[in-house]
Amino acid sequence: MSTRTIAIVGAGLSGLVCARILQRNGIPVTVYEADATPDSRQQGGSLDIHEDSGQIALEEAGLYEEFRARTHVGGEDMRLLDKTGRVHIDTREPAGGRGRPEIDRTELRQLLVESLKPGTIDWGRKVVAARPVTAGHVLEFADGSALRADLVVGADGAWSRIRPLLTPEKPGYTGITLVEMRLTDAVAEHPDALALTGRGNFFALSDNRYIGGHGGNTIAFGCGLRVPENWVADSGIEWREPESVRAGLLREFPDWAPALTDLIRECDDGALWPRPIYALPTGLTWERVPGVTLVGDAAHLMSPFAGEGANIALIDGADLAREILGSPDVETALTRYENTMFPRGAKAAAASQKGLDLMFVDGRPRKMIMFFKGMSVLSTLTKPFERLFAGTNKENKK
Repeated sequence: MSTRTIAIVGAGLSGLVCARILQRNGIPVTVYEADATPDSRQQGGSLDIHEDSGQIALEEAGLYEEFRARTHVGGEDMRLLDKTGRVHIDTREPAGGRGRPEIDRTELRQLLVESLKPGTIDWGRKVVAARPVTAGHVLEFADGSALRADLVVGADGAWSRIRPLLTPEKPGYTGITLVEMRLTDAVAEHPDALALTGRGNFFALSDNRYIGGHGGNTIAFGCGLRVPENWVADSGIEWREPESVRAGLLREFPDWAPALTDLIRECDDGALWPRPIYALPTGLTWERVPGVTLVGDAAHLMSPFAGEGANIALIDGADLAREILGSPDVETALTRYENTMFPRGAKAAAASQKGLDLMFVDGRPRKMIMFFKGMSVLSTLTKPFERLFAGTNKENKK
């Protein structure tokens, strides 16, 4: 199928993998990104890329081997603690892994950026609005310019400027706010922290609080709190002052083990980001609108508590590209894509909500501990999250 002009709005994972697959198959595409450069802002921590979704997308993009070369050794270890520092679950990455190798989000995004032809991404081009015209849609930019495209793909995340073309729905606050933090050069500078977290995923849970993330020489973690939506503004924390952030967060974890709160005390000065967690309604759909669709968070924003968001974004981008390449016309391609994307996104969003509800509870994380300890030894040592989030991506397997 051919189309005259394809505009992808947003250079996140979904938009980039879609552009890469189209470009590999001779279809011209332009990606419009608000950031001025690839490294304008922090891209987040580690991602586990699933064999039945994200890895499929990277294979179709011809980037699988490069991706595997950048994954973390021991990244699929998993450790679950409570606020006293007691370790309840401690599993090691088995030979061959669990099918969810870990990679730094910044590295994965850079891999996708570098895979595109020079000039494919138009950096520093913030879309502020989009409107339909007789043929296609017009994108309006912050600099006052505008352009028309036959096909517009909204890959512009939580607060998408393309989504209003399809639905009036907006994200709602989930009740959870994360503060993202890092400890760099952990092997040399923070050996006690690394001994606590290990090199894989770690979760310390109690009292509707969370300290967790991913270990390694860079420990990328977050402090999660069940707090009101306006907590960031009302907390009294000066977010540009690292010492104020540390002191404010330590007040939220008053009776947690010093080994855990030391992660906050020792975190890097330049890496403190509060992030209220928002989500779109689970199962969001819309009526087909000619010449426009959404991928990734723009389509089905969800909390990060099932590890599905990045994977669903990647497979969205790959599926859309595949339908564009294989369908007789644009509308057939978009219809086929959305018919696959809607139920998949609904399952992933439901799994994410289930993960949130298991993690943020009063008292100790009994439900999460019981879940893991109730599983067989074999299941615990292979794919511990498969049964928790069963059915999320089965339809993507090839």
